[in-house]
Amino acid sequence: MTTRLSSDAMRLAIPALSLTLLLAAVFWLQPRAMSYVGLNLLFNLAVPIALATIAQMLVMAVNVDLSMGTFVSFVACVSATFLRDTPVIGILILAGAIASYAALGVVIHLRNLPSIVVTLGMSFVWGGLAVMLLPAPGGQAPGWVRWLMTVKPPLAPMAIVASIVIAAVAHLLVTRSSLGVLIRGIGGNQRSVERAGWSIVAARAAAYGLAGVFAVLAGIALVGLTTSADANIALRYTLLSIAGVILGGGEFIGGRVSPIGAVIGALTLTLAGSFLSFLRISPDWQIGAQGAILIIVLALRLMLNRLEKREKRR
Repeated sequence: MTTRLSSDAMRLAIPALSLTLLLAAVFWLQPRAMSYVGLNLLFNLAVPIALATIAQMLVMAVNVDLSMGTFVSFVACVSATFLRDTPVIGILILAGAIASYAALGVVIHLRNLPSIVVTLGMSFVWGGLAVMLLPAPGGQAPGWVRWLMTVKPPLAPMAIVASIVIAAVAHLLVTRSSLGVLIRGIGGNQRSVERAGWSIVAARAAAYGLAGVFAVLAGIALVGLTTSADANIALRYTLLSIAGVILGGGEFIGGRVSPIGAVIGALTLTLAGSFLSFLRISPDWQIGAQGAILIIVLALRLMLNRLEKREKRR
């Protein structure tokens, strides 16, 4: 038990340290960012990225999803059109999208299909639907969504408060609930879960369905911040969400995920963009620089994992 706690603490310490060092560097480069308004600008887009990262994390506990960015874009288009003009129809469309996500998990399991191939194919479906809704950038965010994303809490910016709430809810859902344990168990040892009498199909459907819920919230939050939508508005979220999960201590195998770490990873990636802008690095190079930051953190985690294994052997 003690070893498990130390391993989880180490898994969480690395992304927390990365975020702290990056935030300190930003404050050093731009001292005016050390304020309520400054923090709000730095983490303005953190909420939708954090929600998409949690959605990706739920899928990565059992598989991987390459359609996250286009799905969030589709949700954004629905939110900027139907959800604003005809809320009932908009809610029904989003509910159907969540159900489709859950069904996707069932199909992948029953037909034993590669998740990468299926979700890559679904990315074209979601992208096509988004283009049908909004062939050109447009639409408008619902008033209540815009208010929710721009409200100003007294102690900390909305982005930070919302990120804490997202991390807490995801932590309770994934690590404290029986459903979360079941989902992680499928990624770790599916045969043991089957022997215990649990339905693998239902668990995978629940994992994908929950991922769909968080992805829908990500699309709605994104529209609340941008006030309009575009069929390509969140294409980068696929790679950002995967990077956020990995940066936060998650892995592609064994159901090893960290909800709090995933949110910290999303915050780190959001902050990295501002940091690189302060360094006056061209936007064309910023994606590569973000990748370099991710590689450095992963190398550090790999080194610590090897040291931990050596200590166990002793």
